[in-house]
Amino acid sequence: MDWTEKVVLITGGTGSFGRKFVEVMLADFKPSKLIVFSRDELKQHEMRQAGLDHPSLRYFIGDVRDLLRLRRAMQDVDLVVHAAALKQVPACEYNPVEAILTNIMGARNVVEAALDTGVERVMGISTDKAVNPVNLYGATKLAAEKLFVQSNVYAGGRETRFSCVRYGNVVGSRGSVVPVFLRQRAEGRITLTDRRMTRFWLSLEQGVRFTVRCLEQMQGGEVFVPKIPSMRMTDLAEAVAPGCEIDLIGIRPGEKLHEALLSEEEARHSLELEDMYVVEPPGALWFGHGWKGKGKPLAEDFRYTSDANDRWLSVEELEDIVGDLPEGTGSLGEIG
Repeated sequence: MDWTEKVVLITGGTGSFGRKFVEVMLADFKPSKLIVFSRDELKQHEMRQAGLDHPSLRYFIGDVRDLLRLRRAMQDVDLVVHAAALKQVPACEYNPVEAILTNIMGARNVVEAALDTGVERVMGISTDKAVNPVNLYGATKLAAEKLFVQSNVYAGGRETRFSCVRYGNVVGSRGSVVPVFLRQRAEGRITLTDRRMTRFWLSLEQGVRFTVRCLEQMQGGEVFVPKIPSMRMTDLAEAVAPGCEIDLIGIRPGEKLHEALLSEEEARHSLELEDMYVVEPPGALWFGHGWKGKGKPLAEDFRYTSDANDRWLSVEELEDIVGDLPEGTGSLGEIG
């Protein structure tokens, strides 16, 4: 793909993922136009002030809940990355209608606008929380995934195609546990929900580059899952606050002990490649089946979970990761 001839739009473009996406696009891919679509004018101003200003860059104020604004923003756009979402689990639980309006209806609006304006490819950013969801955030992201995959049917004879990438915890995104550990460290005691807890790990840079690569390879209907390492939350606590006492407070509502990126049910129609899994749409649908022969089928009972991973980050590796985070961004959270 020749990115220099493409017009690219990213929803949620002022979030952690969006900012890194813009940086990578401008530095390495140089699209003819790059549109940052978000509802926060202050964050857009701050991005400009931080040096993210370029002749090819455009800042659009808008909300994914607004279909008309999305249609206007997608005029003459070739590629769309949909990263806008309400992602904080407690906030989604307390404001369920708002989560549904943004994460589900917003995804629908992105689909409708892309079909109406003739966008070539749309990539949705999903999360491990969408696999066997136990909270509203995960349920809304699962619904958004289903919308993206099945909306390839609506394309009919149009060129528009939809796919998703799915991954979870990201070092360097806003909110979550590392800054909490750092604050608690001064008191010599930190809080942990459960010593058994594990999570997948990915850096923002890796997440962005994986998304770009999948955009180049997508045929429509796939969910792309990267092979990434796991970490134990006890190891993260030791890396951030060595020697501190740990108070166990119990698993919070909507939280899992371990995360899954690929379920046993999905494994039946998935393929394994060297560095990722490709979930093809089930059934006899006409789209998303161009990966045959490009990977190997998975075992019938295969599942990809953070506790059964064959790649683990050590305390020392986590120390290096946390130490390399820019000041003010030290966090481990969703990118939704």
